[in-house]
Amino acid sequence: MKLSQFRFHLPAELISLQPAPNRDECRMMVLDRKKQTIEHKSFLDILDYFDDGDVMVLNNTKVFPARLYGTKEKTGAKIEVFLLRELNQETRLWDVLVDPARKIRIGNKLYFGDDDALVAEVIDNTTSRGRTLRFLYDGPYSEFKRTIQKLGKTPLPRTILRETKPEDEDWYQTIFAKHEGAVAAPTAGLHFSRELMKRLELKGISFSEITLHAGLGNFRQIEVEDLSKHKMDSEELIIDERAVSIVNEAIDSRKRICAIGTTSMKALESSLTISGHLKTFEGWTNKFIFPPYEIKLADAMVTNFHLPMSSMMMLVAAFSGYDFLMRAYKEAIKEKYQFFTYGDAMLII
Repeated sequence: MKLSQFRFHLPAELISLQPAPNRDECRMMVLDRKKQTIEHKSFLDILDYFDDGDVMVLNNTKVFPARLYGTKEKTGAKIEVFLLRELNQETRLWDVLVDPARKIRIGNKLYFGDDDALVAEVIDNTTSRGRTLRFLYDGPYSEFKRTIQKLGKTPLPRTILRETKPEDEDWYQTIFAKHEGAVAAPTAGLHFSRELMKRLELKGISFSEITLHAGLGNFRQIEVEDLSKHKMDSEELIIDERAVSIVNEAIDSRKRICAIGTTSMKALESSLTISGHLKTFEGWTNKFIFPPYEIKLADAMVTNFHLPMSSMMMLVAAFSGYDFLMRAYKEAIKEKYQFFTYGDAMLII
């Protein structure tokens, strides 16, 4: 498929700037692939679509405050540093993006915090925007991380055109977030409240937790028309024995497997056995899923409404069917559904 096939006009006012007052009370569009029907529901209605023994696969990654604002030595020029990945805990080495990149050279020192609580030195240029920084911090690692937590801001995608609020710290985190490492939230999981999770449990639904540390690659613009030539950024993925046994038991019992979000779907498809079961995984995945790829494991998914020409939209199209998804998006715009990170939900069965 071609990139241009995923272009559509999305009115700016449909990109949500904040979530629904209650996580689980957003709108939910339900797509039935077999019947090719579209229904309009509330997210709480998800209870009606799953039964005892069904499994929901959750991504329990935790977003860290990856956006730092500081100044450059001597000139005092204001810079933004976006922490991408910790390379070495002992030497405090990080892969980062810097903005404006043209002003930052190897050897420059960068200062963060009112009292220069954090100092970093640029030691490598990896791309036109990317750099490797060494944080010059002598205290214990736990203290260093606390300083990052204190100075860092929630890494909201730039498409949300507003300043970060203190509330974003809670809003941009799922209630089941456990393992820190993501710079982007698994947004389909944001719709789940503790009360709804309890009600799903009481109905007999099990939760299989995987960890995929979502990276900025999810928002990176695809620049090739031929999608087979696009390379996704690698993301760290961990699937343990417990997650595997919950999923495989449900497969063997012919129960429904529902991937909560594109990251969970990508994780499942990255670690399949020949028989269509799940296996343990610890490493990196750069799997790029787009039509006509056939999803082999999950038979339902919860997702958000994604931006035009985004890799997330392409993955959803592979699961729902391209034509069906484009029809659904057209209806979503007509019905004024909210799109993107803080937007409404879609359930595909």
